[in-house]
Amino acid sequence: MNFLIDAQLPRRLARKLRELGHDALHTLDLPGGNRTPDPEINAVAQRDNRVVITKDADFVNSFLLLGQPGKLVLISTGNVTNAELEAVLLPRIPAIEAELQTSSYVELTRTALIVRG
Repeated sequence: MNFLIDAQLPRRLARKLRELGHDALHTLDLPGGNRTPDPEINAVAQRDNRVVITKDADFVNSFLLLGQPGKLVLISTGNVTNAELEAVLLPRIPAIEAELQTSSYVELTRTALIVRG
């Protein structure tokens, strides 16, 4: 699966996802870096068939109103360390992939994966 990790999440998540065999970019890998505007992130995600992984509720609004990005993973764990985030996210990647085969938007909390749309 192709992923695009948003600016509020650590860059090393992209590396960890690549180690798991995925194609993963972080916004720091884009020409505008972490200053890349959301519409441009959506365009890259659409062009490269990428799932946006974010903590930013603006992407939820964009998804609900405009259908962009096409696939979205919202991280709603609250403030956690990078290690805690990895411990919650990485083991759930297979389940996220499975859900995104039939859904377009999932939310990951500290304890659950919720299919939203």
